[in-house]
Amino acid sequence: MTGSAIPAPTALLEKLGVHLDPELLVLALTHRSFAHEAGGIPHNERLEFLGDSVLGVVVTEALYRRHPDLPEGELAKMRAATVSQRSLAAVARSLDLGSYVLLGKGEKRTRGFDKDSILSDTVEALIGATYISHGLEPTRALVHRLVDTTLDAAADLGAGLDWKTSLQEAAAERGYAAPVYHVDAEGPEHARVFHAQVTVGPVMGLGDGTAKKHAEQQAAERAYRALDDLPAAPAATPDPGA
Repeated sequence: MTGSAIPAPTALLEKLGVHLDPELLVLALTHRSFAHEAGGIPHNERLEFLGDSVLGVVVTEALYRRHPDLPEGELAKMRAATVSQRSLAAVARSLDLGSYVLLGKGEKRTRGFDKDSILSDTVEALIGATYISHGLEPTRALVHRLVDTTLDAAADLGAGLDWKTSLQEAAAERGYAAPVYHVDAEGPEHARVFHAQVTVGPVMGLGDGTAKKHAEQQAAERAYRALDDLPAAPAATPDPGA
C-alpha cells in the first residue's frame, strides 16, 4: 500500500454492498487535504457529520433491542466502543478503504491512508452518502454489515468498554483519589501525536495516540491492569481494646 494508486471505486461499492452515484462516492472519499490542494472543492466532512448521527442511531437502537436488561450506562459504554475511532478504523482496514481515500500530498507523505482518524471519518462519510441516496433502511443494513461483529464483541469487553471509567471505578473501590491525567502533543497539526500519562494511587500508565482521547484510553488501560495486579488491601483487624 503506497497511497499513490487509487483502485476503481466500483470494487469498494461491491464490498459495501450498496450503489452510490459516482459523484457522491467521490465526495465521500475526498479528504479536506485533497480538496484544499484542488482549489477548494467540496470534501467529505458534511457527509461525515450526517453519517456519524445515522451510525449512532442505528447502533443505539440495536443495543436497546438486544440488551433489554442492561442499564443506560452500560449501553452507553457499548455504543462508545462500537462507534469509536479505533473500531471504525478497523472496519475501514477490512475494506482496504485507505486505498480509495483522496488525500493531499502532505497526508500521503505522513501515511494518512492508514490514520485512524481519516479512516473512521471516511467510514462515516460513506454511511452519510448511503443515507442521502437510499434512506434509513438500506443504510441500517449497511451499518449492521459494517459493525455487527464489533457490536457483538462489545458485550464481552467488560472494563475495556471504557478504560477511563473503569480505572476511575477501580481507584474508588481501592480508596484512591481520582486518576490524574497529563497529556502532551508533538508534531505538526496534520500529524499530531499525543502522549498521555495517568497516575492513580501507586501506579502510572502511559499511552500514545493520534487523538488525545485515544492516548488517554491507552494510558488508562495500562494503569488499570497495573492496579489490578496489585495485591488486595488486607482486611482491617478489629481493635481488641475498642
